[in-house]
Amino acid sequence: MPKKCPKSFITFGYFCRHETIPMNHLPKRYLITSALPYANGLKHIGHLAGAYIPADIYARYLRAQKRDVVFVCGSDEHGTAIPIQAMKEGTTPQAIIDKYHQAMKEDFADLQISFDVYHRTSDPLHHETSREFFSYLHERGELETKETEQYYDEASDTFLADRFIKGTCPHCKSNRAFGDQCESCGTALSPDELIDPVSTISGNKPIKKKTSHWYLPLAKHEQFLRDWILDQHKDDWRPSVVGQCKSWIDGGLQSRAVTRDLNWGVQVPLEDAAGKVLYVWFDAPIGYISATKQWALDNDKDWKPYWYDNDTQLVHFIGKDNIVFHCIIFPVMLKLHGNVLPTNVPANEFLNLEGDKMSTSRNWKLEMRDFINDFVKKENGGDQCVDMLRYYLTQIAPESKDSEFTWKGFQDAVNSELVSIFGNYINRAFVLMHKLCGGKVPRFVEELADEKDHQLVRDIAEMKSKVEASLEHYKFREGLFDVIDLARKGNKYMQEKEPWILAKSLAENPGNQQKIDNCMHHCLQLAANLAVLINPFLPSTAKKICGMMKVVDKMLDWENAGSMKLLSVGYSLREPQLLFRKIEDEEVAQQMEKLKAGLIMAEGKSAENNPVEEKAPQALKGEIVYDDFAKIDLRSGIITSAQKVPKADKLLQLEVDLGFEKRTILSGIAMHFQPEEVIGKQVVVVANLAPRKMRGIDSNGMILMAEDKEGKLHFVQPENAIAPGATVS
Repeated sequence: MPKKCPKSFITFGYFCRHETIPMNHLPKRYLITSALPYANGLKHIGHLAGAYIPADIYARYLRAQKRDVVFVCGSDEHGTAIPIQAMKEGTTPQAIIDKYHQAMKEDFADLQISFDVYHRTSDPLHHETSREFFSYLHERGELETKETEQYYDEASDTFLADRFIKGTCPHCKSNRAFGDQCESCGTALSPDELIDPVSTISGNKPIKKKTSHWYLPLAKHEQFLRDWILDQHKDDWRPSVVGQCKSWIDGGLQSRAVTRDLNWGVQVPLEDAAGKVLYVWFDAPIGYISATKQWALDNDKDWKPYWYDNDTQLVHFIGKDNIVFHCIIFPVMLKLHGNVLPTNVPANEFLNLEGDKMSTSRNWKLEMRDFINDFVKKENGGDQCVDMLRYYLTQIAPESKDSEFTWKGFQDAVNSELVSIFGNYINRAFVLMHKLCGGKVPRFVEELADEKDHQLVRDIAEMKSKVEASLEHYKFREGLFDVIDLARKGNKYMQEKEPWILAKSLAENPGNQQKIDNCMHHCLQLAANLAVLINPFLPSTAKKICGMMKVVDKMLDWENAGSMKLLSVGYSLREPQLLFRKIEDEEVAQQMEKLKAGLIMAEGKSAENNPVEEKAPQALKGEIVYDDFAKIDLRSGIITSAQKVPKADKLLQLEVDLGFEKRTILSGIAMHFQPEEVIGKQVVVVANLAPRKMRGIDSNGMILMAEDKEGKLHFVQPENAIAPGATVS
């Protein structure tokens, strides 16, 4: 039976810290989820710090503990944001999700987020799972239907989602207000509050039209939520999470629509639901279940225990803007469906950037891909830069309040802590071992041990339980601080022992060698322990230390932490390698300039502050008659792949889907676009142009482009997305 733990009682490897927990029992399995990122654009480091690095640290720790853990995530690919982004980029929703799903998957891999599966909600398996979930609730009468009036665009024959309605903000009078929020003042809105609303699809004034939808009656489950959250989890969940849930419950829970009128998403599996899809908030969290199913299929496992066996610990890692969905709405869905409930939802606050909130519209952001391109892929051994970012984002993790990323803070964290404390300790230990002990692990003579030796052994042994306590309770900043503090103690121990001073008088005092050996033996065992302890946080660093020690990664198993016998006496070790490099002032300055330039561009100040001399328009070509023009066959197409042509600075090799066939087209746009930027773009193609061989490749068509006054090329695109192969006239 659960009972209160005494102050210093340790059970199943970690301090209970006065919390009520089951004694002598570990869950059979762990299911770790990170919030599904929306596939409408690249993600920034705020997302990384909030939902992905903490989850990765926890999953890596559990794996090191040899526990049964599955870490799932995937792209959220439904909802209105996807077709809106498609219209912005002149392409189709499918092209948008294909583009950003792949991009996000690659970015997470580059930053060493160790998902066991990265799925996507457009997958047929997810559609099947979501429809089954809806049908289960519907057939048991757990949903209710309501008829309401919603805005409707007669010209496009479409019910308008909030983001497809634009008008004047009733608060600041800006004309940049949408049906859910004003882009100028940030106020949350409803479509009925807009002044002079118009459809963003047709530009016409919408009408009100009746429509029916299915709703989840949350009020029926208020007592369950009060008992489960405000009683059962009031002490072990973060106060900010419990507080936000309490506010929602006390404010009165309202029925929430689980379907909407939209042509993009999971179709509602009912005969009388034509043109209706599951609301994205309903189908997205089910993505955790479908991702687990996919993992099971890929690994010949049974997925059901992870979602139906109560001996599963389900943990959601999210940002605070997702608390209501993961702590109130999804748990109600899970309860009704017979699934396990979340054990914890360690939601993080927001990460700001250089004194301001991150904003995609204002271009005030640091995307994960920006860091990858500027640091990871620009140098050999880019993994050290990954760990440098992971370190800083964990150090400033917004666990209890909003925090801030600054480039100066990043530089100080790397240079003053990773390099000067942790990296310096490992390097000194290996350098002195090679210099003073012949490159081998020396023997420890117990008879010569003093209090400093005993204290270091105690520090190492105690650190295992301290870090465990932090990680088991999702206090990742605290756990990382303790690991670095142990390296700091190692530096202090080495400084007090001064083996290099003892070496100077070896001729007069041969017994000094045993004192040197004792010191270096402890220093090397501490270095091995640091590799084990740092592994969940900085995996590349841990593996690099293992490589220097010539030991397999098996040493990183958590059970080895605290041991003073990780390295065998007489075992030869490799020469030291620097674990981290310093961040230079010039790099910080470059990143600040890049950040400011992006803001200026977003605010439209570039032309004002940096006037560009306008180019004279090109003279018109010779006159043609209509029959000449009529010979040209212009078709819409979508770029499905792109790559640079070897030894051709200006050429990109494109594959373009024309609907009826796919074409290879060479286009001289490589100086203006990276290959990944053009994938998914809708373009206009001269489809009946005679083939032309360039660089040994047949080019079968021409992409229409326009050049602005600054010499920048732009794709010629239709105003709205149209099917590939459509005639352009």
